[in-house]
Amino acid sequence: MEYEVVIPAAGQGKRMGADRNKLLLEVEGKPIIIHTLEVFEKDVNCLGIILAIHASDREELVSLFNQFNICKVIHTVEGGRERQQSVHNALKKASCDIVLVHDGARPFIQPSTIQKLVQTANDSGAAIAAVPVKDTIKVVRKGTVDKTIERSSLWSIQTPQAFRLSMIIKAYDEAELDGVMGTDDASLVEKMGEKIQVVEADYDNIKLTTKEDLIFAEAIFKKRRRS
Repeated sequence: MEYEVVIPAAGQGKRMGADRNKLLLEVEGKPIIIHTLEVFEKDVNCLGIILAIHASDREELVSLFNQFNICKVIHTVEGGRERQQSVHNALKKASCDIVLVHDGARPFIQPSTIQKLVQTANDSGAAIAAVPVKDTIKVVRKGTVDKTIERSSLWSIQTPQAFRLSMIIKAYDEAELDGVMGTDDASLVEKMGEKIQVVEADYDNIKLTTKEDLIFAEAIFKKRRRS
């Protein structure tokens, strides 16, 4: 089933400790953003990629697209001060009935998960990638444990998050009017009273946020080469 994907790629890499956009840092000989884009470039069901970028990164990104044969970037839009603004700007360029929103710093998403998300969003309106929480979670107040949360109902949310285009556009438009900032794309849809379906992904689908994550990324690439 066909879809378009929105990728916010205007981050500054502060938590990575980088002096540039972290998505331009290299892992396994390629910038992080290229690893991510290649997943969608190779997917015949992906009709186009819409990137939200910093104007200062445009020239370098275009050069990288040419170098690595990235041909599905159909629009680049100016990123906002916050991720939510960047995604909203990009969604306005989408035209496919189903649209995904995916973090540029998650290069390990599996094509099989993408297709499950697209199909589920088509059937129900909204679907998110997630994995069950493995650690025990406790509520801590002022350095003291307040209570332990029942783990069986807790899921760690990832991207992509998939939506019918009309639904996610409405959610973002309403959030802008109401001055609401969501913790993720699905939270804006939840505020409209819509149900969100969960598609189980895998634990490799990490977001590269800190320097330590780059070490994990190298390990995941090595594991995938062996398999």
